[in-house]
Amino acid sequence: MSAPTKSDVPYITPSELPDADGLTAITQLVHHGMIFVPIGYTFGAGMFEMEKVKGGSPYGAGTFAGDGSRQPSELELEQAFHQGKYIAAITKKLKGAA
Repeated sequence: MSAPTKSDVPYITPSELPDADGLTAITQLVHHGMIFVPIGYTFGAGMFEMEKVKGGSPYGAGTFAGDGSRQPSELELEQAFHQGKYIAAITKKLKGAA
């Protein structure tokens, strides 16, 4: 491409990954062609739980971790399982389209 070599490209070490912004990574990878399947609001009422602390968003399942001592709640685990099934269903449809 005749582009000049860049020496000021940001670099991250494995020890810095916990502080990285994953959403930024998703948008960059999608921009370059990665297929990303967000769950949207397909999880139903569980998406709108307001009585307890809950991670996750329409982009995907998540867990509030804090200092690392908190474990995923049952609802967070259910959302993660739902996301896995949802992505598998989309993958099957894409495989059949080839």
